[in-house]
Amino acid sequence: MGKVKIKPLADRVLVEPTAAETKTSSGIIIPDTAKEKPQRGTIVAVGTGTKDEPMTVKEGDVVLYGKYSGTELKLEGTDYLIMRESDILAIV
Repeated sequence: MGKVKIKPLADRVLVEPTAAETKTSSGIIIPDTAKEKPQRGTIVAVGTGTKDEPMTVKEGDVVLYGKYSGTELKLEGTDYLIMRESDILAIV
């Protein structure tokens, strides 16, 4: 996890999603069209928070987030999500 050249503002975080499962526990290979969107990822960068709400997550935390949370972006060939801290459901 290298240093990214993007700094989220206010209460936003930059998350690198965990790769989607490619095989089921019984060994069946899942095609790309049937893969679930990952709902887990690692925080790569965090904003400074707002004056009323300081940030509770930090870089390196593994988090769970909603299926349709955040905005997808590609930076230097890697896919990321940028979302508000309130879109994060839990720290794992």
